Amino acid sequence: MRIAMWSGPRNLSTAMMYAFAARGDCAVVDEPFYAAYLSRTGLIHPMRDEIVASQAVDPSEVIEELLGPIPGGLPHFYQKHMTQHMIEGVPRDWIGKVSNVFLIRHPARVAASFSLKYDNPTLSDIGFTQQFELYEQLRAQGQKPVIIDSDDIRRDPERMMRSLCEAIGLPWTTAMLSWPTGGHVEDGVWAPHWYGAVHRSTGFAPAEGELPELTGEQAALAEEAMPFYRPLREMALL
Repeated sequence: MRIAMWSGPRNLSTAMMYAFAARGDCAVVDEPFYAAYLSRTGLIHPMRDEIVASQAVDPSEVIEELLGPIPGGLPHFYQKHMTQHMIEGVPRDWIGKVSNVFLIRHPARVAASFSLKYDNPTLSDIGFTQQFELYEQLRAQGQKPVIIDSDDIRRDPERMMRSLCEAIGLPWTTAMLSWPTGGHVEDGVWAPHWYGAVHRSTGFAPAEGELPELTGEQAALAEEAMPFYRPLREMALL
């Protein structure tokens, strides 16, 4: 099974990658389109040069690897994807060949968290429109991709991860609830800038509190993203 997990930034996506890696029967890959995204957009992200040098910048090469032999000869392949990387020029036709899951998070939480790491983010930077477009593409093709909210996972990790495994047809194992500290060998080279908290973790973080109270540009960004989050939230696993 090839599982494409589609998330925006500052979500639970790295912890989810660690959870699937902890199974022992699942290879993982960390944001394989990141270098292609930076190369095509010219955006200046932290560690940009290192990222571009670490991965293929041709999307067709990335897709070939995603659909090719699973690393290590393992039966399953978890692919951690950032929806904002799926820009014009990056093909999307291949996603119908894998099992797709959409990992969502309330825009207020994303806007607050991402703004701490990235100056003046826009809607395209946080991936909500691209996430909704990908979902709509799959629905138009007759698929029923799974949607799961990171808030729900953090409130009850075992119940939600069991539900996710059942929804995608993957056997459940409690191994998915914990992992060793220090990160994973498949972490992208950008991990030192972004993954500090999850590197210190040994499992999913506790439930979050109330939504942050935003003002100014952060509040405007969150409000702009809400029309793309709401319909996905309504269809999320419970």
